[in-house]
Amino acid sequence: MNDFPGLSNQFLIAMPALGDPNFHRTVTLVCEHNAEGALGIVINRPLDMRLGDILGQLELELDDCDNAIAGREVLMGGPVSQERGFVLHRPGQEWDATVRISDDIGLTTSRDILEAMADGSGPSEALVALGYAGWTAGQLDAEMAANAWLSVPATPEIVFDTPYQERWHRAARLVGVDIDQLGNAAGHA
Repeated sequence: MNDFPGLSNQFLIAMPALGDPNFHRTVTLVCEHNAEGALGIVINRPLDMRLGDILGQLELELDDCDNAIAGREVLMGGPVSQERGFVLHRPGQEWDATVRISDDIGLTTSRDILEAMADGSGPSEALVALGYAGWTAGQLDAEMAANAWLSVPATPEIVFDTPYQERWHRAARLVGVDIDQLGNAAGHA
């Protein structure tokens, strides 16, 4: 039985006691959660890489007019399949492989969105991540029961507008928590 149904379109906010270095002080957007498991993208862990680097590796010619796209930071989306790219974006255009997370956020894994970004016709608000966070059936439920995460409904403002270094604190504030005031030990009331 799924004790924590409906975690799609939720932020998972790492509790201070979460010891896994892949998720220390992270905010993860849950893109899919069902009986088979869950998939999420960490949205506050920039890599030392720019979108222009990825577009160059894919041999996509960047529109000379848009250095802002080439300079966009790329995120470490999670520890699984770090060679795969994921684009979180505002809906509006159709792409070959898109999962609708909410009315405000989509996740695309197909090359066509990167081609559009390179030529300047891509989504105006988007972030690119390498890798994802994945959980097998029941694993995320067990982590929730162990108080490894806080969860709160996701907001596009945190995904697209909030500076990376502020996302952990701002996401926790959505549930009224000053996360710096929480201890490093987990417990149950």
